[in-house]
Formats: sequence, C-alpha cells, structure tokens
Amino acid sequence: MSTISMPEVTSNAAAPSDPGPARKRRRFPWAPLALLTPALIMLAVFIGWPLVQLVIMSFQKFGRAQIFGAPPEFIGLDNYVAVLADPEFWAVLGRSVALCVVSVVATMLLGVAIAVMMTKLGAVMRTAVSVSLLLAWAMPALTATIVWGWIFDTQYGLVNWVLTQVTGKDWMGHSWLIDPLSFFAVAAIIITWGAIPFVAFSTYAGLSQVPGEVLEASSLDGAGGFARFRLIVFPYIRSILLVLLVLQVIWDLRVFAQIYALQSIGGVRAETNTIGVYIYSVSMASGDLGAGGAISVILVVILLAISAVWIRTMLRSEES
Repeated sequence: MSTISMPEVTSNAAAPSDPGPARKRRRFPWAPLALLTPALIMLAVFIGWPLVQLVIMSFQKFGRAQIFGAPPEFIGLDNYVAVLADPEFWAVLGRSVALCVVSVVATMLLGVAIAVMMTKLGAVMRTAVSVSLLLAWAMPALTATIVWGWIFDTQYGLVNWVLTQVTGKDWMGHSWLIDPLSFFAVAAIIITWGAIPFVAFSTYAGLSQVPGEVLEASSLDGAGGFARFRLIVFPYIRSILLVLLVLQVIWDLRVFAQIYALQSIGGVRAETNTIGVYIYSVSMASGDLGAGGAISVILVVILLAISAVWIRTMLRSEES
C-alpha cells in the first residue's frame, strides 16, 4: 500500500514586530516645563540674580566710595582671607552654632511633645491648643521680641517680679540682657517659642497618618507609650522629622530680627552678635560690602552643605 505524505503544517503565529530604527521617539514633556516656567523665572530674578551679584561683590573691594558711584576694584580672594583670618568671625560663628543647637533641640522636643499631646486631647482642648499655637505663629518675630523684652524688663518685668515673690530675694533691677549668657538664654526662648507651632502642626499631621489598629495591637501586646512611639510611630514620621530638623537648623542659624531687637533693647552688641547680625554690621555699619558679601557666601555654603546632607539622606531612605 502506498502511503500519502501529508504536507508539514507550519505555524503562522504572528511574531512580535521589531520596531527597528523607526521606533517613535518620546516627546519632550513640554507641559510640565511650561507650568514650571513662571516659578523658575521668579526664582532666577529674585534669588538667582542677587546671589550672582553677591558672589561677584565678595571678590571686589566694595565700600562707601563704590556705593556713591566709584568703580569697584577686583581683589580676588582677599575678602575671604581677611574674614577667615579674623578671630571675631569664628567667635560669632561659634555663638551662632551654639544658639542654633540649643534652639533646635528645644524646638524639636517641645514641638513633638505638644503634637503627641494633641492626639490625646478632646476636640475642645485640641482646638484651644491649636488656636494658641496659631496666635504664637502669626505674631511677627520683631513684635514677639519686643513683648518678651517687656517680660524680661529690668525694672518692671514679669520674670523679675515672679522671682522676687517666689524666692524672697529682690530681683527687681536685674538685667537679663547685659550678660551674654542670659542674653542668649532669652534669645533661645524667643526663637523656640516662635518655631514650636510649625513643628507641632507638621508633626501632628504626620501622627494622624499612623494606623490606629497598629497602635492598638501593640498596646494589647503590652508595649508602653515610649516603646510604641519609638518602634511604631517614629518610623512613620521619621522623614517628616528629618525635614523639620533641617529647616529649623537653616532658619535658626541665620536668625536676625530677634537678636537685633534684643540688642536694641539692652544687649551688648559686640558680645552678642550672631552671624546674621554680624553680616549686617560689617556691611551697613562698617560700609564694607565686599567683606559682608564674603561672609554671606560662606554662610550660603554652610547652608547648602546642610541641605545636601538632608537630600542625600532622603534619597537613601527612598532607595531602601
């Protein structure tokens, strides 16, 4: 018998098409760039250009004569060398860093504590605390400093009166601003008082995102309040606290209004200058805008370094 061979059936399944060189190019995201353009222009005009002018001025001899029209003289790094070789600059920078550390630590601890307390309060008390924080936050720094200056007034201050009543010793006439240590203690109180509301509100917003069932389960397992905060709550709000910490360091390191106002009330300016007031004194009082520009650039570099550490930490946390 003859066998009939069947033709081999080949599969006609469509193979994936090779895009080849004719692949369509991705379009440039013009829409986001168009939306960001107005903000970028504003940043370039109001921040970028003045910063460029500041850097240029820091390499020039720019004094009172240049203010009235004389051409500035390029002197290279002389301003930076003079500033970095000046012991007063390092003393001012050290005082600024010490004040910043004390103020930031106090602000973060009290702000987080108030935020945790707000989660435990009822609606009425939470509203009262929120309104109090908003009033403190809304008060301008200069106004707050004047009010606190009255509280610590030498002759009629509330603090001296209370201490006199409590201790039985006559505190009336005691000056809190004449001594540099007590001056910075008062300054730290004022700075911390004005910064606590921002930290408290931001932390409270983060605490409201912590799952309640997780906290309840840990409580049933026997975890105490501190253990729940350290092991459960803190990981949820760690990124928020890091942002707040960096912002507070930047803001407190360049504080100006509170220190300048307290010096006007009764502080000794030469012994209580911080970096912000020192820049103003060198630039305006002494008329050396070149040296003031050099100090400002050094401060900008320090703040950029702090910001870079924060950005690097944030990127590492996102990658992990």
